[in-house]
Amino acid sequence: MIERFVIVPRLMPVLPLTYLITLKKMFMNTFAKNHFVLIGLMLFAGLTATAQKTATTDNSKTTKATEMKTYVIEREIPGAGKLTAEQLKGISQTSCSVLKEMGPKIQWVHSYVTGNKIYCIYKAESEELIREHAKKGGFPANSISEVATVISPATAN
Repeated sequence: MIERFVIVPRLMPVLPLTYLITLKKMFMNTFAKNHFVLIGLMLFAGLTATAQKTATTDNSKTTKATEMKTYVIEREIPGAGKLTAEQLKGISQTSCSVLKEMGPKIQWVHSYVTGNKIYCIYKAESEELIREHAKKGGFPANSISEVATVISPATAN
């Protein structure tokens, strides 16, 4: 809220200082509020990342944590490119329900639908989990390849 000032000749030298102080207070209140929100979000994001890292790290000295590997799964599905949005939604829902049942050792990243095939990108602890997911979901898994490395145009730099 901006305060209104009445200009009185003997207060003229004080007016600009008072006005500046008021503006500074208003700016700092708004600035501080926005920065507290921003700092709070940054702290929350940092704590969330730490919690996720802690949750996935096994601190037990008797077992070794298994690293998630990335896989490309080729699924031969005749007419895949002609599936409707509703059909693709149904397939996705089936996959997600199987993944939920299987737990955090396997994750679906995304898939590419082409004419007669769907190429899926998964993260999993093992190829066996990919095969188990395909069997439980009723999906073909014609080829499963572990990703060795990823390249992109940035690799050329």
